This record gives sequence, structure tokens and C-alpha cells, in this order.
Amino acid sequence: MHDCFFISAPQLKRDPLGGGVTAPRRSKVKKNRPRGVSIHAARELLLDLPNVVEGRSYGMPSFLLNGRFLARFRDEDTVLVLQLATISEREVLMELDPGAFFFTEHYRNYPAVLVRLAEVAAPLLTDVVTESWRHVSALPPGRPRKPAKRRGKGGERKAAVRRRLTSA
Repeated sequence: MHDCFFISAPQLKRDPLGGGVTAPRRSKVKKNRPRGVSIHAARELLLDLPNVVEGRSYGMPSFLLNGRFLARFRDEDTVLVLQLATISEREVLMELDPGAFFFTEHYRNYPAVLVRLAEVAAPLLTDVVTESWRHVSALPPGRPRKPAKRRGKGGERKAAVRRRLTSA
């Protein structure tokens, strides 16, 4: 397992209490770098990774890797939810760039980070998404999903009504 995936080695500091590797406090993301990644660019970044496909996770459009959740958009596609290996990785990212990385109460105990696409630097997003892909690709494939159950004959009844209305 790697100590930290998101920052180059010279910027890392080992936690004296043995808690892993952290970014130095003085090292924030440079202010003069262009910020923001379009939804199209983020989608392309995800789909360019091997074995990533669009699918559904918990009923939401998502990006899946070998049948496992990797990422999805939320908040009218302004935020990317991204699976991480550990919650401590999220903490490092939030310390590195609190304007771009955050989480909500829903994700408190889940190794995921939320990314504000308008705030994140493209090279940083590329690094974080690539490392997330490495983590999820190392997991066993997800179990096959069952197709949704059809409830009753409502669809057939609607089709019959439509046929009657259009033939009249």
C-alpha cells in the first residue's frame, strides 16, 4: 500500500505520531494555476481509463469499473463523487485544497471525496482519479447486478391505451 498518492514525494511529510504521510500546511495549491474542469473533460477523463463504463449505482448514473462504483456526478453535475481507498486520503486532499475537496455528512464514514469541478486544478484531478482507478481496479469484480423487477402489467396496459388513442 502506498503512503500517499496525490502529492509528489518532495512535498510529503511523515506524521511523527505514525499516522501516515501528510502535506505540509504551508503548501497549498498555487493560486496562479488555472482552476476548474468541465463536466465534459471530467467525463472523458473517467471514460478514458481502462474498463470504466457508464452504468448505474443505487439508481444513479455512475461510472463503474469492473462492475464496482468508481465515481458519479451530483449537484447538477457541478460536483464529482469519487471513491477513495481510505478516509485518511480524503483528509489529505481536503487539507491540500479545501476549496476543491470536501464531504457531506452522508459520506462521513465512507472512503469517498466530493470534488468541486469549478475549483479543482486539472492535473490534480487527473492524479486523484487515476489513483482512485488503481484502488478500485485492485478490488475483486463487483457481483452481477440483477435487472430491475417489473411490477405488474402496467407497461402493457399503457401501451394498449397508447395504441387505442393513436388509432382513433
